[in-house]
Amino acid sequence: MEAAVSVQNLSRRFGAVEAVRALSFDVAPGELFGVVGPDGAGKTTTLRMLAGVMRPTAGDALLHGVSVASDPEGVKTHIAYMSQRFGLYTDLTVEENLDFYADLYRVPRAERPARYERLYRFSALGQFRDRLAGQLSGGMKQKLGLSCALVHEPEILLLDEPTFGVDPISRRDLWLIVHEMVAHGMTTIVSTAYLDEAERCDRVALLYEGRLMALDTPAALQRLAGPFIVKVRTARPRVARDVLRGVREVRQAAVFGDDVHVVLDDPERDAPVIDRALAGAGIPVLHEERAEPSLEDVFITLVTRGGEHA
Repeated sequence: MEAAVSVQNLSRRFGAVEAVRALSFDVAPGELFGVVGPDGAGKTTTLRMLAGVMRPTAGDALLHGVSVASDPEGVKTHIAYMSQRFGLYTDLTVEENLDFYADLYRVPRAERPARYERLYRFSALGQFRDRLAGQLSGGMKQKLGLSCALVHEPEILLLDEPTFGVDPISRRDLWLIVHEMVAHGMTTIVSTAYLDEAERCDRVALLYEGRLMALDTPAALQRLAGPFIVKVRTARPRVARDVLRGVREVRQAAVFGDDVHVVLDDPERDAPVIDRALAGAGIPVLHEERAEPSLEDVFITLVTRGGEHA
């Protein structure tokens, strides 16, 4: 099957800073693809290049066969791009914003009522159609922005951190909308710094400092962190982490909130070394449990290893 999006050594420099470094990956038609990493990883720059609003310094990307390097305007007929600060007009109502974007995308007037009703249904904005956009909550503004991006029924949807700063209920609602679009066959690329959100994607590209660290399904990536994770809670997690990093049997130790996630090769053989090492350093263990690796564990492991699995 021909890729809906094919990224080929895509790069972007800003002076001496290389924000995106020779990215290459394909996205299948109808796939929900995650571009994941911390601030400064190159996520927004990557999506801006894919949207045709920023030219690459080197490399190219093809969206339904159209080149972002040589024909960025041609790309825009195939996509919807929702940036972190989508351009809603706060002095227009919800429906007037939809009208504006429908005009912009030249949606036939005869098709608009059915499209609006569908957008209202899954965004739950129908009851607010006459409310000024400026009077909406942050989560509702994001849902309206997504609805405006979808009004012309694009083939490819590009979402740049759509849930940033959004409350948990609105995050859930936004993901429900995205999953409904994917279920109807829309190819979707979404960037996020929330690694728990990445687990919703079919495949994930982990970015760090502009380069691709790893690319696979969430389940396959989780196996890269190691076969065994122990969550250790102490009153001094950072001190405990530093102690455990000096233990030969510990592959990796990282702080996650109040816990230290410890990666071990052999749980039966190596788990007791955690308690011995911490006891020897005078650090009481408050709680300890085994757990499956998360994408956060994977990311920390790959950064520590220098991206050897990319």
